[in-house]
Amino acid sequence: MTKDKLNLAMLCDFYELTMGNGYFNCGMRDRITYFDVFFRRVPDGGGFAIAAGLEQVVEYVKDLHYNDEDIEYLRSRNLFSEEFLEYLSTFRFTGDIWAVPEGTPVFPGEPLMVVRAKAIEAQLLETYVLMTFNHQSLIATKASRICRAANGRAVLEFGSRRSHGIDAAVSGARAAYIGGCAGTACTVADQLYGVKAGGTMAHSWVQMFESEYEAFKTYCEIYPHNATLLVDTYNSLHSGVPNAIRVFNEVLKPLGITKCGIRFDSGDLAYLTRTARKMLDEAGWTECAITCSNSLDEFVIADLLHQGAEIDVFGVGERLITARSEPVFGGVYKLVAVEDKEGHIKPRIKISENIAKITNPHFKKLYRFYANDTGKALADYLCLYDEVVDDSSTMEIFDPEATWKRKEVYDFTAKELLVPIFQKGELVYSLPSLEEVRAYCAHELDTLWDEVKRFDNPHNYYVDLSQKLWDIKNDLLMRFGKARRSGGKNEG
Repeated sequence: MTKDKLNLAMLCDFYELTMGNGYFNCGMRDRITYFDVFFRRVPDGGGFAIAAGLEQVVEYVKDLHYNDEDIEYLRSRNLFSEEFLEYLSTFRFTGDIWAVPEGTPVFPGEPLMVVRAKAIEAQLLETYVLMTFNHQSLIATKASRICRAANGRAVLEFGSRRSHGIDAAVSGARAAYIGGCAGTACTVADQLYGVKAGGTMAHSWVQMFESEYEAFKTYCEIYPHNATLLVDTYNSLHSGVPNAIRVFNEVLKPLGITKCGIRFDSGDLAYLTRTARKMLDEAGWTECAITCSNSLDEFVIADLLHQGAEIDVFGVGERLITARSEPVFGGVYKLVAVEDKEGHIKPRIKISENIAKITNPHFKKLYRFYANDTGKALADYLCLYDEVVDDSSTMEIFDPEATWKRKEVYDFTAKELLVPIFQKGELVYSLPSLEEVRAYCAHELDTLWDEVKRFDNPHNYYVDLSQKLWDIKNDLLMRFGKARRSGGKNEG
Protein backbone atom coordinates (compact mmCIF):
# COMPACT_ATOMS: atom_id res chain seq x y z
CA MET A 1 0.00 0.00 0.00
CA THR A 2 1.24 3.49 -0.85
CA LYS A 3 0.78 6.46 1.44
CA ASP A 4 -1.67 8.12 -0.94
CA LYS A 5 -3.98 5.08 -0.55
CA LEU A 6 -3.69 4.90 3.24
CA ASN A 7 -6.99 4.22 4.99
CA LEU A 8 -6.88 5.93 8.37
CA ALA A 9 -8.95 3.13 9.91
CA MET A 10 -5.74 1.10 9.78
CA LEU A 11 -3.83 3.81 11.65
CA CYS A 12 -4.40 2.01 14.92
CA ASP A 13 -2.44 0.01 17.44
CA PHE A 14 -2.59 -3.65 16.48
CA TYR A 15 -4.10 -4.61 19.81
CA GLU A 16 -7.27 -2.68 18.94
CA LEU A 17 -7.83 -5.31 16.26
CA THR A 18 -6.85 -8.32 18.35
CA MET A 19 -9.15 -7.15 21.15
CA GLY A 20 -11.91 -6.48 18.63
CA ASN A 21 -11.58 -9.99 17.27
CA GLY A 22 -11.58 -11.30 20.83
CA TYR A 23 -14.74 -9.38 21.76
CA PHE A 24 -16.41 -10.65 18.61
CA ASN A 25 -15.59 -14.29 19.25
CA CYS A 26 -16.39 -14.38 22.97
CA GLY A 27 -19.84 -12.85 22.62
CA MET A 28 -19.03 -9.26 23.62
CA ARG A 29 -19.32 -7.60 20.20
CA ASP A 30 -22.54 -5.77 21.17
CA ARG A 31 -21.64 -5.02 24.80
CA ILE A 32 -22.11 -1.28 25.37
CA THR A 33 -19.04 0.40 26.82
CA TYR A 34 -18.10 3.88 28.01
CA PHE A 35 -14.61 5.34 27.50
CA ASP A 36 -13.19 8.66 28.73
CA VAL A 37 -10.45 10.64 27.00
CA PHE A 38 -8.52 12.69 29.56
CA PHE A 39 -5.00 13.77 30.53
CA ARG A 40 -3.17 13.56 33.83
CA ARG A 41 -0.96 16.65 34.00
CA VAL A 42 -0.53 19.98 32.23
CA PRO A 43 2.66 20.34 30.14
CA ASP A 44 5.36 22.73 31.37
CA GLY A 45 3.84 22.84 34.85
CA GLY A 46 1.08 25.11 33.54
CA GLY A 47 -2.28 25.75 35.15
CA PHE A 48 -4.45 24.47 32.29
CA ALA A 49 -4.42 23.05 28.76
CA ILE A 50 -6.36 23.88 25.59
CA ALA A 51 -8.49 21.14 24.01
CA ALA A 52 -8.03 20.85 20.25
CA GLY A 53 -8.39 18.29 17.47
CA LEU A 54 -12.14 17.59 17.60
CA GLU A 55 -12.78 18.49 13.95
CA GLN A 56 -10.27 15.89 12.72
CA VAL A 57 -11.78 13.24 15.02
CA VAL A 58 -15.23 14.00 13.60
CA GLU A 59 -13.99 13.58 10.03
CA TYR A 60 -12.27 10.33 10.98
CA VAL A 61 -15.35 8.83 12.64
CA LYS A 62 -17.58 9.81 9.71
CA ASP A 63 -15.31 7.96 7.28
CA LEU A 64 -14.37 5.00 9.46
CA HIS A 65 -14.46 1.86 7.28
CA TYR A 66 -12.31 -1.05 6.13
CA ASN A 67 -11.77 -1.73 2.43
CA ASP A 68 -10.93 -4.94 0.58
CA GLU A 69 -7.19 -4.31 0.78
CA ASP A 70 -7.40 -3.85 4.54
CA ILE A 71 -9.36 -7.08 4.96
CA GLU A 72 -6.87 -9.01 2.84
CA TYR A 73 -3.96 -7.72 4.89
CA LEU A 74 -5.66 -8.74 8.13
CA ARG A 75 -6.50 -12.15 6.71
CA SER A 76 -2.83 -12.65 5.83
CA ARG A 77 -1.89 -12.33 9.51
CA ASN A 78 -3.74 -15.59 10.30
CA LEU A 79 -5.02 -14.18 13.60
CA PHE A 80 -8.57 -13.11 12.86
CA SER A 81 -11.70 -15.17 12.32
CA GLU A 82 -13.48 -14.95 8.98
CA GLU A 83 -16.63 -13.87 10.80
CA PHE A 84 -14.77 -10.93 12.34
CA LEU A 85 -13.29 -9.96 8.97
CA GLU A 86 -16.77 -10.05 7.46
CA TYR A 87 -17.96 -7.80 10.28
CA LEU A 88 -15.16 -5.32 9.52
CA SER A 89 -16.01 -5.29 5.81
CA THR A 90 -19.33 -3.53 6.58
CA PHE A 91 -18.11 -1.65 9.66
CA ARG A 92 -19.54 1.75 10.58
CA PHE A 93 -19.56 3.64 13.86
CA THR A 94 -23.05 3.53 15.42
CA GLY A 95 -22.39 4.88 18.91
CA ASP A 96 -22.56 8.16 20.81
CA ILE A 97 -19.81 10.70 21.44
CA TRP A 98 -19.72 13.77 23.66
CA ALA A 99 -16.79 16.21 23.75
CA VAL A 100 -15.75 19.61 25.05
CA PRO A 101 -15.67 22.15 22.20
CA GLU A 102 -12.28 22.90 20.69
CA GLY A 103 -10.57 25.83 22.35
CA THR A 104 -11.90 25.02 25.83
CA PRO A 105 -9.40 25.40 28.69
CA VAL A 106 -9.30 21.99 30.39
CA PHE A 107 -7.76 20.45 33.48
CA PRO A 108 -6.26 17.09 34.47
CA GLY A 109 -8.60 14.19 35.16
CA GLU A 110 -11.68 15.59 33.45
CA PRO A 111 -12.98 14.02 30.22
CA LEU A 112 -12.31 15.86 26.97
CA MET A 113 -14.40 13.23 25.20
CA VAL A 114 -16.77 10.44 26.21
CA VAL A 115 -17.46 7.53 23.86
CA ARG A 116 -20.49 5.29 24.39
CA ALA A 117 -20.50 2.50 21.86
CA LYS A 118 -20.38 -1.22 21.30
CA ALA A 119 -17.13 -2.66 22.59
CA ILE A 120 -15.45 -3.18 19.22
CA GLU A 121 -16.50 0.22 17.87
CA ALA A 122 -15.26 2.05 20.95
CA GLN A 123 -11.98 0.14 21.03
CA LEU A 124 -11.12 0.84 17.40
CA LEU A 125 -11.32 4.63 17.96
CA GLU A 126 -8.63 4.73 20.63
CA THR A 127 -5.41 5.29 18.70
CA TYR A 128 -6.58 7.95 16.27
CA VAL A 129 -8.56 9.85 18.90
CA LEU A 130 -5.58 9.98 21.25
CA MET A 131 -3.10 10.82 18.51
CA THR A 132 -5.22 13.74 17.34
CA PHE A 133 -6.22 15.16 20.71
CA ASN A 134 -2.76 14.69 22.20
CA HIS A 135 -0.95 16.45 19.40
CA GLN A 136 -3.28 19.36 18.74
CA SER A 137 -4.00 19.99 22.44
CA LEU A 138 -0.25 20.00 23.11
CA ILE A 139 0.45 22.57 20.38
CA ALA A 140 -2.58 24.74 21.19
CA THR A 141 -1.51 24.79 24.84
CA LYS A 142 2.07 25.75 23.96
CA ALA A 143 0.86 28.42 21.54
CA SER A 144 -1.36 29.89 24.24
CA ARG A 145 1.61 30.17 26.60
CA ILE A 146 3.78 31.82 23.94
CA CYS A 147 1.06 34.25 22.85
CA ARG A 148 0.36 35.26 26.44
CA ALA A 149 4.07 35.89 26.94
CA ALA A 150 4.02 38.17 23.88
CA ASN A 151 1.54 40.39 25.75
CA GLY A 152 -0.61 41.46 22.80
CA ARG A 153 2.10 41.34 20.13
CA ALA A 154 1.52 39.09 17.13
CA VAL A 155 3.01 35.60 17.15
CA LEU A 156 3.51 33.73 13.88
CA GLU A 157 4.02 29.95 13.68
CA PHE A 158 7.26 29.29 11.76
CA GLY A 159 7.86 25.62 12.51
CA SER A 160 7.08 23.43 9.49
CA ARG A 161 10.71 22.63 8.66
CA ARG A 162 11.33 21.40 12.22
CA SER A 163 8.04 19.55 12.69
CA HIS A 164 7.81 15.79 13.10
CA GLY A 165 6.36 15.07 9.68
CA ILE A 166 3.72 16.37 7.32
CA ASP A 167 0.62 16.13 9.48
CA ALA A 168 2.47 17.52 12.49
CA ALA A 169 3.25 20.64 10.45
CA VAL A 170 -0.24 21.14 9.07
CA SER A 171 -2.38 20.21 12.07
CA GLY A 172 0.19 21.90 14.30
CA ALA A 173 -0.30 25.19 12.46
CA ARG A 174 -4.06 24.77 12.92
CA ALA A 175 -3.71 24.11 16.64
CA ALA A 176 -1.30 27.03 17.05
CA TYR A 177 -3.91 29.31 15.49
CA ILE A 178 -6.53 28.09 17.98
CA GLY A 179 -4.06 28.83 20.77
CA GLY A 180 -3.64 32.43 19.64
CA CYS A 181 -1.06 32.62 16.85
CA ALA A 182 -1.88 35.23 14.22
CA GLY A 183 -0.67 33.21 11.23
CA THR A 184 1.73 30.61 9.92
CA ALA A 185 4.53 30.07 7.43
CA CYS A 186 2.85 26.81 6.35
CA THR A 187 1.14 27.41 3.00
CA VAL A 188 -0.99 24.25 2.98
CA ALA A 189 -2.41 25.14 6.42
CA ASP A 190 -3.78 28.28 4.78
CA GLN A 191 -5.11 26.32 1.82
CA LEU A 192 -6.82 23.68 3.99
CA TYR A 193 -7.87 25.60 7.10
CA GLY A 194 -7.61 29.29 6.30
CA VAL A 195 -4.76 29.94 8.75
CA LYS A 196 -3.26 32.96 7.04
CA ALA A 197 0.15 32.11 5.60
CA GLY A 198 2.83 34.73 5.17
CA GLY A 199 6.53 35.23 4.63
CA THR A 200 8.97 37.29 2.64
CA MET A 201 12.58 36.23 2.28
CA ALA A 202 15.35 33.99 3.59
CA HIS A 203 19.07 34.74 3.84
CA SER A 204 19.52 32.98 0.50
CA TRP A 205 17.61 35.81 -1.23
CA VAL A 206 20.08 38.36 0.09
CA GLN A 207 23.05 36.14 -0.82
CA MET A 208 21.83 35.71 -4.41
CA PHE A 209 22.57 39.35 -5.22
CA GLU A 210 25.87 41.17 -5.50
CA SER A 211 24.94 43.43 -2.61
CA GLU A 212 22.51 43.57 0.27
CA TYR A 213 21.20 46.90 -1.03
CA GLU A 214 20.40 45.38 -4.43
CA ALA A 215 18.61 42.44 -2.80
CA PHE A 216 16.46 44.75 -0.67
CA LYS A 217 15.67 47.13 -3.51
CA THR A 218 14.66 44.33 -5.87
CA TYR A 219 12.37 42.82 -3.30
CA CYS A 220 10.67 46.12 -2.46
CA GLU A 221 10.14 46.81 -6.17
CA ILE A 222 8.43 43.43 -6.62
CA TYR A 223 6.48 43.42 -3.32
CA PRO A 224 6.08 47.05 -2.22
CA HIS A 225 3.08 46.20 -0.01
CA ASN A 226 4.74 43.18 1.60
CA ALA A 227 8.22 44.48 2.29
CA THR A 228 9.75 42.88 5.37
CA LEU A 229 13.50 42.76 4.91
CA LEU A 230 15.81 40.29 6.64
CA VAL A 231 18.59 42.54 7.93
CA ASP A 232 21.02 40.17 9.67
CA THR A 233 22.68 38.36 6.76
CA TYR A 234 25.91 40.35 7.09
CA ASN A 235 25.91 43.07 9.75
CA SER A 236 22.54 44.02 11.18
CA LEU A 237 23.19 47.56 12.39
CA HIS A 238 26.03 48.67 10.13
CA SER A 239 24.57 47.50 6.82
CA GLY A 240 21.24 45.71 7.24
CA VAL A 241 19.13 48.40 8.87
CA PRO A 242 20.78 51.32 6.98
CA ASN A 243 20.23 49.54 3.64
CA ALA A 244 16.64 48.84 4.56
CA ILE A 245 16.03 52.51 5.39
CA ARG A 246 17.70 53.58 2.14
CA VAL A 247 15.51 51.25 0.08
CA PHE A 248 12.35 52.26 1.94
CA ASN A 249 13.16 55.89 1.13
CA GLU A 250 13.91 55.18 -2.53
CA VAL A 251 11.13 52.68 -3.35
CA LEU A 252 8.31 52.90 -0.81
CA LYS A 253 8.21 56.58 0.07
CA PRO A 254 7.53 57.76 -3.51
CA LEU A 255 4.59 55.33 -3.59
CA GLY A 256 3.18 56.73 -0.35
CA ILE A 257 3.72 53.42 1.46
CA THR A 258 4.51 53.79 5.15
CA LYS A 259 3.95 50.25 6.39
CA CYS A 260 6.89 47.92 6.03
CA GLY A 261 9.11 45.77 8.21
CA ILE A 262 12.51 44.38 9.08
CA ARG A 263 13.35 41.02 10.65
CA PHE A 264 16.16 39.79 12.88
CA ASP A 265 16.92 36.07 13.00
CA SER A 266 20.07 36.12 15.16
CA GLY A 267 22.09 38.13 17.61
CA ASP A 268 21.23 39.98 20.81
CA LEU A 269 17.62 40.68 19.96
CA ALA A 270 17.00 43.05 22.86
CA TYR A 271 19.94 45.30 21.95
CA LEU A 272 19.45 45.02 18.19
CA THR A 273 15.76 45.89 18.26
CA ARG A 274 16.18 48.84 20.63
CA THR A 275 18.88 50.29 18.42
CA ALA A 276 17.04 49.54 15.19
CA ARG A 277 13.84 51.13 16.52
CA LYS A 278 15.73 54.33 17.24
CA MET A 279 17.32 54.31 13.76
CA LEU A 280 13.98 53.70 12.03
CA ASP A 281 12.16 56.36 14.03
CA GLU A 282 14.86 58.97 13.40
CA ALA A 283 14.57 58.19 9.69
CA GLY A 284 10.81 58.73 9.82
CA TRP A 285 9.80 55.04 9.53
CA THR A 286 7.80 54.91 12.73
CA GLU A 287 5.32 52.42 11.23
CA CYS A 288 8.04 49.96 10.25
CA ALA A 289 7.39 46.78 12.25
CA ILE A 290 10.23 44.78 13.77
CA THR A 291 9.90 40.99 13.62
CA CYS A 292 12.19 38.61 15.48
CA SER A 293 12.71 34.87 15.21
CA ASN A 294 15.44 32.41 16.34
CA SER A 295 14.63 29.69 18.90
CA LEU A 296 11.99 31.65 20.77
CA ASP A 297 9.59 30.37 23.39
CA GLU A 298 7.47 31.90 26.15
CA PHE A 299 10.41 32.32 28.53
CA VAL A 300 12.75 33.90 25.97
CA ILE A 301 9.98 36.23 24.81
CA ALA A 302 9.16 37.28 28.37
CA ASP A 303 12.85 37.96 29.05
CA LEU A 304 13.25 40.00 25.86
CA LEU A 305 10.29 42.21 26.71
CA HIS A 306 11.55 42.60 30.26
CA GLN A 307 14.84 43.84 28.77
CA GLY A 308 12.99 46.49 26.78
CA ALA A 309 13.21 44.82 23.38
CA GLU A 310 11.33 46.72 20.66
CA ILE A 311 9.61 43.80 18.94
CA ASP A 312 6.25 43.97 17.19
CA VAL A 313 6.00 40.42 15.85
CA PHE A 314 7.49 37.14 17.03
CA GLY A 315 8.14 34.25 14.64
CA VAL A 316 8.27 31.05 16.68
CA GLY A 317 9.37 27.78 15.12
CA GLU A 318 10.80 24.61 16.58
CA ARG A 319 9.97 25.28 20.22
CA LEU A 320 6.30 25.73 19.33
CA ILE A 321 5.67 23.13 16.62
CA THR A 322 7.46 20.40 18.62
CA ALA A 323 6.53 21.75 22.08
CA ARG A 324 10.21 21.18 22.72
CA SER A 325 10.19 21.83 26.46
CA GLU A 326 7.67 19.03 27.04
CA PRO A 327 6.69 17.29 23.80
CA VAL A 328 4.19 14.73 25.17
CA PHE A 329 0.65 15.64 26.22
CA GLY A 330 -0.12 12.32 27.90
CA GLY A 331 -3.81 11.94 27.11
CA VAL A 332 -5.31 8.47 27.72
CA TYR A 333 -8.41 6.51 26.69
CA LYS A 334 -9.84 4.49 29.57
CA LEU A 335 -12.86 2.26 30.07
CA VAL A 336 -15.08 3.75 32.79
CA ALA A 337 -18.32 1.75 32.53
CA VAL A 338 -20.13 -1.07 30.75
CA GLU A 339 -23.81 -1.93 30.39
CA ASP A 340 -25.22 -5.28 31.42
CA LYS A 341 -27.82 -7.17 29.38
CA GLU A 342 -30.63 -5.22 31.04
CA GLY A 343 -29.01 -1.89 30.15
CA HIS A 344 -27.83 -1.04 33.65
CA ILE A 345 -24.59 0.97 33.71
CA LYS A 346 -21.85 -0.75 35.70
CA PRO A 347 -18.85 1.43 36.65
CA ARG A 348 -15.31 0.26 35.96
CA ILE A 349 -12.09 1.61 37.47
CA LYS A 350 -8.38 1.39 36.67
CA ILE A 351 -6.27 0.91 39.80
CA SER A 352 -2.58 1.69 40.09
CA GLU A 353 0.10 2.02 42.73
CA ASN A 354 0.57 5.43 41.13
CA ILE A 355 -2.36 7.43 42.53
CA ALA A 356 -2.42 9.74 39.49
CA LYS A 357 -3.29 6.74 37.31
CA ILE A 358 -6.42 5.76 39.25
CA THR A 359 -9.35 6.63 37.01
CA ASN A 360 -12.69 8.26 37.79
CA PRO A 361 -15.31 5.60 37.02
CA HIS A 362 -18.80 5.73 35.51
CA PHE A 363 -20.66 7.66 32.82
CA LYS A 364 -20.26 11.29 33.82
CA LYS A 365 -21.18 14.91 33.20
CA LEU A 366 -18.71 17.79 33.43
CA TYR A 367 -19.86 21.19 34.66
CA ARG A 368 -18.00 24.48 34.88
CA PHE A 369 -19.16 27.05 37.43
CA TYR A 370 -18.91 30.73 36.42
CA ALA A 371 -19.27 33.53 38.97
CA ASN A 372 -22.28 35.69 38.15
CA ASP A 373 -20.59 38.90 39.30
CA THR A 374 -17.24 38.56 37.49
CA GLY A 375 -17.87 35.93 34.81
CA LYS A 376 -14.75 34.11 36.01
CA ALA A 377 -14.52 30.32 36.14
CA LEU A 378 -14.70 29.17 39.76
CA ALA A 379 -14.40 25.39 39.56
CA ASP A 380 -15.19 22.30 37.48
CA TYR A 381 -17.48 19.57 38.77
CA LEU A 382 -17.66 15.93 37.71
CA CYS A 383 -20.85 14.10 38.53
CA LEU A 384 -22.91 11.11 37.41
CA TYR A 385 -24.70 11.32 34.07
CA ASP A 386 -28.12 11.62 35.75
CA GLU A 387 -27.21 14.26 38.35
CA VAL A 388 -28.38 17.83 37.85
CA VAL A 389 -26.61 20.83 39.37
CA ASP A 390 -28.76 23.46 41.03
CA ASP A 391 -26.83 26.67 40.46
CA SER A 392 -29.16 28.61 42.76
CA SER A 393 -27.67 26.83 45.77
CA THR A 394 -24.33 27.03 47.57
CA MET A 395 -21.93 24.15 46.88
CA GLU A 396 -18.81 23.00 48.64
CA ILE A 397 -15.87 22.13 46.38
CA PHE A 398 -12.77 20.26 47.48
CA ASP A 399 -9.23 20.98 46.32
CA PRO A 400 -8.19 17.91 44.28
CA GLU A 401 -4.69 18.03 45.75
CA ALA A 402 -5.84 18.32 49.35
CA THR A 403 -9.29 17.01 50.29
CA TRP A 404 -9.24 18.93 53.56
CA LYS A 405 -9.15 22.23 51.68
CA ARG A 406 -12.66 23.38 50.83
CA LYS A 407 -14.11 26.18 48.75
CA GLU A 408 -17.69 27.43 48.90
CA VAL A 409 -19.21 28.25 45.51
CA TYR A 410 -22.32 30.42 45.35
CA ASP A 411 -24.04 32.89 43.00
CA PHE A 412 -22.80 31.01 39.97
CA THR A 413 -24.02 29.73 36.63
CA ALA A 414 -23.35 26.07 35.85
CA LYS A 415 -22.51 25.14 32.24
CA GLU A 416 -22.22 21.61 30.90
CA LEU A 417 -18.94 21.35 28.99
CA LEU A 418 -19.49 18.01 27.24
CA VAL A 419 -21.75 18.51 24.23
CA PRO A 420 -23.26 15.81 21.94
CA ILE A 421 -21.18 15.15 18.82
CA PHE A 422 -22.55 11.82 17.50
CA GLN A 423 -25.81 10.12 18.40
CA LYS A 424 -26.42 6.59 17.14
CA GLY A 425 -23.59 7.09 14.68
CA GLU A 426 -25.03 10.28 13.19
CA LEU A 427 -23.23 13.62 13.46
CA VAL A 428 -25.43 16.02 15.46
CA TYR A 429 -22.85 18.74 16.06
CA SER A 430 -22.31 21.69 13.76
CA LEU A 431 -18.56 22.14 13.50
CA PRO A 432 -17.64 25.79 14.04
CA SER A 433 -15.28 27.59 11.71
CA LEU A 434 -11.66 27.86 12.78
CA GLU A 435 -12.17 31.58 13.37
CA GLU A 436 -15.06 30.77 15.71
CA VAL A 437 -12.95 28.21 17.57
CA ARG A 438 -10.13 30.71 17.98
CA ALA A 439 -12.50 33.42 19.22
CA TYR A 440 -14.16 30.98 21.64
CA CYS A 441 -10.75 29.99 22.99
CA ALA A 442 -9.81 33.62 23.60
CA HIS A 443 -13.14 34.26 25.34
CA GLU A 444 -12.81 31.23 27.61
CA LEU A 445 -9.22 32.14 28.49
CA ASP A 446 -10.54 35.49 29.70
CA THR A 447 -12.74 33.64 32.20
CA LEU A 448 -9.66 32.20 33.96
CA TRP A 449 -8.09 34.15 36.78
CA ASP A 450 -4.58 35.43 36.13
CA GLU A 451 -3.37 33.26 38.99
CA VAL A 452 -4.37 30.16 37.00
CA LYS A 453 -2.68 31.49 33.85
CA ARG A 454 0.72 32.40 35.28
CA PHE A 455 3.69 30.28 34.15
CA ASP A 456 5.37 29.74 37.53
CA ASN A 457 3.45 28.03 40.33
CA PRO A 458 -0.02 28.60 38.86
CA HIS A 459 -3.01 28.49 41.18
CA ASN A 460 -4.47 25.01 41.54
CA TYR A 461 -7.87 25.17 39.82
CA TYR A 462 -10.59 23.19 41.59
CA VAL A 463 -11.89 20.06 39.84
CA ASP A 464 -14.11 18.12 42.24
CA LEU A 465 -16.24 14.97 42.17
CA SER A 466 -19.85 14.93 43.30
CA GLN A 467 -20.53 13.04 46.52
CA LYS A 468 -22.31 10.25 44.61
CA LEU A 469 -19.40 9.85 42.20
CA TRP A 470 -16.85 9.91 45.00
CA ASP A 471 -18.79 7.26 46.93
CA ILE A 472 -18.85 4.98 43.88
CA LYS A 473 -15.14 5.47 43.30
CA ASN A 474 -14.33 4.81 46.93
CA ASP A 475 -16.52 1.70 46.94
CA LEU A 476 -14.70 0.35 43.88
CA LEU A 477 -11.34 1.04 45.50
CA MET A 478 -12.44 -0.92 48.55
CA ARG A 479 -13.73 -3.76 46.35
CA PHE A 480 -10.44 -3.81 44.48
CA GLY A 481 -8.60 -4.41 47.73
CA LYS A 482 -10.84 -7.39 48.38
CA ALA A 483 -10.44 -8.58 44.79
CA ARG A 484 -6.65 -8.58 45.11
CA ARG A 485 -6.94 -10.77 48.16
CA SER A 486 -9.40 -13.08 46.38
CA GLY A 487 -7.45 -13.45 43.15
CA GLY A 488 -8.51 -10.37 41.16
CA LYS A 489 -12.18 -11.01 40.46
CA ASN A 490 -13.87 -7.81 39.29
CA GLU A 491 -16.94 -7.27 41.46
CA GLY A 492 -17.69 -3.71 40.13
